[in-house]
Amino acid sequence: MTVHTLIIRTAGTNCDEETRFAFEQAGSEVILLHINRVIENPTVLDRAQILALPGGFSYGDDIAAGRIHANELRTKLGDRLEQFVDDGKLVIGICNGFQILAKTGLLPGPFAPDAEQTVTLTHNNSNQFEDRWVHLRADSDKSPFVRKGQTLYLPVAHGEGKFVARDRRTLDDLKGNGQVVLRYVDSDGNTGAGYPANPNGSADDIAGICDVTGRVLGLMPHPERHILPTQHPRWTREGPADVGDGLQMFRNAVDYFA
Repeated sequence: MTVHTLIIRTAGTNCDEETRFAFEQAGSEVILLHINRVIENPTVLDRAQILALPGGFSYGDDIAAGRIHANELRTKLGDRLEQFVDDGKLVIGICNGFQILAKTGLLPGPFAPDAEQTVTLTHNNSNQFEDRWVHLRADSDKSPFVRKGQTLYLPVAHGEGKFVARDRRTLDDLKGNGQVVLRYVDSDGNTGAGYPANPNGSADDIAGICDVTGRVLGLMPHPERHILPTQHPRWTREGPADVGDGLQMFRNAVDYFA
């Protein structure tokens, strides 16, 4: 079976080509379209098994990171997105894509076009743009993109990456439902290390969550930037691995359908 991935970009998106490369390396056919083309012809969603919202600064992150693009998707494609998830397909939002998914209500879900926003990504505690590599640990087996216990070394690049929930109950529900997929950890795999292991001050060291079905994933780190072994910042000193850590996430998604 050929797996098709639809990547949606808009003004300010700047990680779409890296995301295309990642999915192609994982064995997927890729359709890369501007949001206007998708709105004109929403049936392109029917051809895809995976939907990806890549990183960048959609619409300049005016108002708040990802807000305008999220409003656009919710109001013009809300029913289609809801059906996409109900059909058992996968969605991934990376960095700005995560911010968008949170503001549409696709995360943490369940999604409805008029759903209230219950989580967000806000300004880093450091009050500066964080551009560094971080260690991650997969703490849930709910998402097809990762395997519980898996560790990853990926870069982050964001100014608004601090994960916060609306209230304690929302955060407890995420943890109780197994929706906390990725956490920032130190090099020994431990949480609670503080800055810079947790580069933004996210609550409970949360780096990525999924929806209640597990099929919608949002994460702040960039797996598409660690596909090749030579993208690791220390590959010349430590020797190249067989593959970059991020590639396995994309392979897992493609294998989910294959």
